[in-house]
Amino acid sequence: MRRRLFLATALLVTRPLLASDRGAAALWQRLKGGGLVVLMRHAATVPGIGDPPGFQLARCSTQRNLSDAGRASAREIGATFRRHGVPVERVLASRWCRCLDTAQLAFGRAEPAPMIDSMFRDDDDASRRKLAALRAYLRAFTGPGNLILVTHDVNIRALAGEIVAQGEMVVASIVADGSLQVLGTIAPPVLNQAP
Repeated sequence: MRRRLFLATALLVTRPLLASDRGAAALWQRLKGGGLVVLMRHAATVPGIGDPPGFQLARCSTQRNLSDAGRASAREIGATFRRHGVPVERVLASRWCRCLDTAQLAFGRAEPAPMIDSMFRDDDDASRRKLAALRAYLRAFTGPGNLILVTHDVNIRALAGEIVAQGEMVVASIVADGSLQVLGTIAPPVLNQAP
């Protein structure tokens, strides 16, 4: 698994020379111009790692799903995009229910995309096929809005070399070969809790 993530990261991500774009305000401003990719980890789930034994993609009841806080966070993510006037071209989501639900709650739509399904249990060949399909997709993406990919921690590590919290987003530009140049990360919203 470690070797696979290293290989995937080496193939798909380049680092910017300047770190000045790391601020969230600068990232929101850049997103307003469209043509970028947002890698979003699904919002907060009930506690656990992976899915229960015997889970099925077609049956949400067999998976680890969003918690109440995760559902609220996903809605707030969408509201934040709207407040900042960020154009969203397409919203692709892993077929896991927690990703589809995050996308639906945040953006009101979700296109199931097997190429960003969890790589947690994939062998090296399966991971390479997913990454190759995604690179081809990214090479063809032109906007004008932004591309949102709602996926899993393991995929984001492979695609962008970033470890992110649930609901956190990595903002990246697309390089000509379909790899990504990371511009920075945006933390998930902090929700006000009633006393």
